[in-house]
Amino acid sequence: MTKTAAAAAAGPEEESLAEGKAPGSDAFAPAQGEPAGKRANGTLQAAANGDPLSRQAAGGGADKFDKCQAGEEEEEEPRARLVPLLLGGGGGDKAGAETGARGLRTALSPRRFVVLLIFSLYSLVNAFQWIQYSIISNVFEDFYGVPLTDIDWLSMIYMLAYVPLIFPAAWLLDRCGLRLTALLGAGFNALGAWVKCGSVARDRYWATMLGQLLCAVAQVFILGLPSHVASVWFGPREVSTACATAVLGNQLGVAVGFLLPPVLVPNTKNDTALMSHNINIMFYGTASVATLLFILTVIAFKEKPRYPPSEAQAVLQHNPPEYSYKKSIMNLFKNIPFVLLLISYGIMTGSFYSVSTLLNQMILTYYKGEEISAGLIGLTLVIAGMVGSILCGLWLDYTKTYKQTTLIVYVLSFIGMIIFTFTLNLEHLFIVFITGGALGFFMTGYLPLGFEFAVEITYPESEGTSSGLLNASAQLFGIFFTLVQGKLISEHGPLAGNLFLCAWIFLGIILTALIKSDLKRHNVNLGARNMDIKAVPVNSPEE
Repeated sequence: MTKTAAAAAAGPEEESLAEGKAPGSDAFAPAQGEPAGKRANGTLQAAANGDPLSRQAAGGGADKFDKCQAGEEEEEEPRARLVPLLLGGGGGDKAGAETGARGLRTALSPRRFVVLLIFSLYSLVNAFQWIQYSIISNVFEDFYGVPLTDIDWLSMIYMLAYVPLIFPAAWLLDRCGLRLTALLGAGFNALGAWVKCGSVARDRYWATMLGQLLCAVAQVFILGLPSHVASVWFGPREVSTACATAVLGNQLGVAVGFLLPPVLVPNTKNDTALMSHNINIMFYGTASVATLLFILTVIAFKEKPRYPPSEAQAVLQHNPPEYSYKKSIMNLFKNIPFVLLLISYGIMTGSFYSVSTLLNQMILTYYKGEEISAGLIGLTLVIAGMVGSILCGLWLDYTKTYKQTTLIVYVLSFIGMIIFTFTLNLEHLFIVFITGGALGFFMTGYLPLGFEFAVEITYPESEGTSSGLLNASAQLFGIFFTLVQGKLISEHGPLAGNLFLCAWIFLGIILTALIKSDLKRHNVNLGARNMDIKAVPVNSPEE
């Protein structure tokens, strides 16, 4: 059906909508004394029954809209939609005329893929720098001549720095926007990498800790962005996949962090000069890549697309709520389903952080001299998790079954952790590869599920605030789990440490089962929720 034919076929219904009535119904007739087309609450509710809505229903003629759009750069995909919204809400007749006289167009910008790629890549480098010490902890222990616990702190500093800094970082994201936050993340990431280049000396542990601290600050401006990037740039049918892809960049960085350091910096305990040379190669290579990505962020990373990608974003952008960061935080903590998710997400992700940090120590307990194998097992764990993340994102976009999927993945992660725990000491590395891969598929695949589930049950609260709180919970649990599990491993062996995590993951299953699923953002995109301001998708014409 062409656009002209569709408009002609919808003529009678469109006229009735412009008068303030749904087709075939007087349910939305204007109150006595009100201007035509205006409801008692100052808004016009579009029909949610799938009937076409014309441009005339948006308050302007088709010719007027075409003139408005003439000459503009067509960076949107062909399936752009015109969302009729009359944003009255107490603004009086004049306000209604100003805001209701035009349609709110939604479109998908091709630039969204560039933004997603750049973000994923500098997130990758940041995650690589987090794990590059832990996977060869015995090498850096010998090089700097410090206790193994001090090397563990090079990983835990990421978690420790995140907790106090996430609140100002989330405030900055909401006040100053996506672009500035992205620039700070990429900038601190590159700066920290260059500081570490000056730490390659046996008496400069403090310098490498300083560089790692700067990278930890960068992480604060990175971890909370996946759901925000996805919501601002991607449409409702791809938002979960986009979020999973953004998280996947961080996971890929962990995978590379497991793979490259054991290869680039082998254990040459008797040759300190060679060890220094190898560490220099790793540090300078990382700094060069981080700098390139910062330059690309400056050039190509934009604040938002020209048109909102979804009806939910159209509502937020064209009728932004009065924002109070303190009130937003209070609203989130009053949201019981979110609080339950906050704890359960922290348990699962904190467990992943602990396993990643201590994997080298667990493997070397049973398999002496297998640093490279430990890195490859970590690589397998994360690569499997990346596959799990993408599949979970695609599944959510297709089914929108957030709670069911989250709970199933949580249960399977618990089973995977049990199997990994009791097969680690069988003296067959190929079994550890298999069980580690299965554990990673579900445990790492859970990460984007938590982000997207949180955005759904907290809409219209800021995605950056909810994601930031989730990550803060994960960091706190990660520090606690790493310290306790590390102590248990050193004193009682990996079995005791892993059983400790299993008990906590089981608690997370119970908490996840108690979450009430209310998909607020999804309902807005469907036009199924009765709100003062309501966006209803118009079926795109067939091409």
